[in-house]
Amino acid sequence: MIHSMTGYGKASTTAGPRRFTIEIRSLNGKQLDLGVRMPSRLREREMALRKDLGQTIVRGKADLTISYETDAAEGRALNEPLIHGYLETLERLAGERGYADPGATLLDVAMRLPDTVSTSQESFDEQEWTQVRAAVEEALAAFQDHRAQEGATLEADFRRRVQVIADLEAGLDDLLNARIARVKDRIFNHLEEVIDRSRIDENRFEQEVLFYLEKMDVTEERVRLQAHCDYFLEMLALPEPGQGKKLGFIVQEMGREINTLGSKANDADIQRIVVGMKDELEKIKEQVLNVL
Repeated sequence: MIHSMTGYGKASTTAGPRRFTIEIRSLNGKQLDLGVRMPSRLREREMALRKDLGQTIVRGKADLTISYETDAAEGRALNEPLIHGYLETLERLAGERGYADPGATLLDVAMRLPDTVSTSQESFDEQEWTQVRAAVEEALAAFQDHRAQEGATLEADFRRRVQVIADLEAGLDDLLNARIARVKDRIFNHLEEVIDRSRIDENRFEQEVLFYLEKMDVTEERVRLQAHCDYFLEMLALPEPGQGKKLGFIVQEMGREINTLGSKANDADIQRIVVGMKDELEKIKEQVLNVL
């Protein structure tokens, strides 16, 4: 099974007067880029939390946000000296500019400035952290479930598109056989235009045609493409996630074989099939970037 790098998980818990909310979200990325936003009172556990999250998230641009709301029981107070200082500065500036602002307006402005309301700051609380950490695990589990669901959708799409490529490749048999006969007739007709038919050595002619057709032969490319398709499906079937990079490498190899098929096609009908395979492969490439 595969997991998507896109995921979202949320959980909440109550610890004392605070209601904590934890959110984890991620998008695709080549490496792990983890951002953590949490209250300053919990900062001393940030590094350990980052390490644990990194082992689970593995890859992607991810963000963890821990926020909280408090009830009325938690002490709050106006920072009066700071507010007085803001008002004096605002009144002086208003007077210098000739503004006749009422005091209520200046007070409203002052109250919007930083640190006018102070909240009681407490030291780190181990019991509170235990509850928050449990909520982080809950959010992480929901996050992983979301990744698994997205991965299942991607896997179904990959299997369908790889099957389309395999079916298109299998449809080359009749076209390649017809191409051999068509190329042989064309060469023979061109030869007849410059050499009398009775002078053509049939054995030598067959040898030259075979030599020419060997340069156009795509048997090896087809065998390798089939092997890459099978290997891609094998990677999808592995029980543990984390195959994204390998799938990307396999897709690159599939692309090389399909491109070689196109360069050796020398036939409009074969080229149409090759274009169809390229179209499906490009869609796979886009989605492989989202695989963990």
